[in-house]
Amino acid sequence: MRKPSGKKAGGQKGHRGVTLSVVYEPDEVISHMPRECAGCPQFESCLGKARTGETRHVVDAVIETHVVAHKALVIECCPVNGDHKKAAFPEEIKGAVQYGENLQALAVALNTVGAVSMNRTREILSGVFGIPISTGTICAMVSRLAAKVKDVVESIRQKMADSAIGHFDETGARVDGKTYWVHNASNDEYTYLTINRKRGYEGMEAAGVLPAFKGVAVHDCWASYWKYTNILHAICCAHLLRELIGVEENHPEQTWPRAFIELLLAMKKAKEKAAKVGKAELSAYYHRKFDKLYEETLETAFRQNPYQEPTEKKRGRKKRGKILALVDRLKAYKASVCLFINNFTVPFDNNQAERDIRMIKTKMKVSGCFRSTEGAADYLLVMSYVGTAKKHGFNAFDAIRRAISGNPEFLLSRGA
Repeated sequence: MRKPSGKKAGGQKGHRGVTLSVVYEPDEVISHMPRECAGCPQFESCLGKARTGETRHVVDAVIETHVVAHKALVIECCPVNGDHKKAAFPEEIKGAVQYGENLQALAVALNTVGAVSMNRTREILSGVFGIPISTGTICAMVSRLAAKVKDVVESIRQKMADSAIGHFDETGARVDGKTYWVHNASNDEYTYLTINRKRGYEGMEAAGVLPAFKGVAVHDCWASYWKYTNILHAICCAHLLRELIGVEENHPEQTWPRAFIELLLAMKKAKEKAAKVGKAELSAYYHRKFDKLYEETLETAFRQNPYQEPTEKKRGRKKRGKILALVDRLKAYKASVCLFINNFTVPFDNNQAERDIRMIKTKMKVSGCFRSTEGAADYLLVMSYVGTAKKHGFNAFDAIRRAISGNPEFLLSRGA
């Protein structure tokens, strides 16, 4: 919802740029002599006196297939009786031919983090490495990794349930031709994702975070969240801004949405300004000012959208329409709308949850759907693990490789 600033594209004056840097020692050094020196009889003597004027680096990746043969040796102990001893293979060497940890990690990373379909992952690996690998093998790799990280993800669920701030959201996903719902619970340290046939309360209960949660839940005001009465609720103001802009654009006669948009942005600016100078709360002046503007804007909204008296007696709630429903929501949940200026640890929006759940839509666009609920659940276990690892400074490939090698707990031992 940002508006054009009028500035030119690219880095602005005073911006500290970031360039590609060399983080490793070079594996190969190639020296270049001036063109004029080619064929000179003094070339050899000049070469010994040459100095380096400038160095440029080419950073590349070497793609090759590395095969390790494990041989179990047999030792003849007694030549007369034929007694012998045979070596055992390491525990991780189970088949006559199998894929190594790096290749497994790459396959899983492409299919999960990269959102590439099973078939496209097979085509990429076969084309790049020349390895005959099936989609069933890739699926089995993802399932095995999901089983290895399951306990770690359960610890992530518990940490989310114990956290002070939680961001919650849900989004649809196609599974075996049906619509399922991915439920997200996250903050700046943890990501926890589950899937359920239901979007509302039943799915939230099955996820297992909100039933034990005692902190501040930031959400989009979906009705099911309000069934949890033992927590504080914070409404995503970015969602409200989008709704208000929609009303303003589609109903020009409504003047109150613009006033409410400016109020929310003024509240956000005042909080950011106070936090920047080290304050933990707004002054009483700002609280009185914003409270007065909030009430005045609601009064205008109700004047422009009065309740319609029913022409005939009917049971149930009176029909309101989308605009009046929004106004009623702003009035009923005023404390939750304004919580971000009363508690500076509460964010203005629910962008954290939206970022953590956005890859589901990417996965759906690229892969189309999940073939089974088991496959969807495995995918979300891996993404919960990888999402948390990235928040603690680990890259996805390294985190996946460590889990494949049998050490997914490293994430918890490093503070996650």
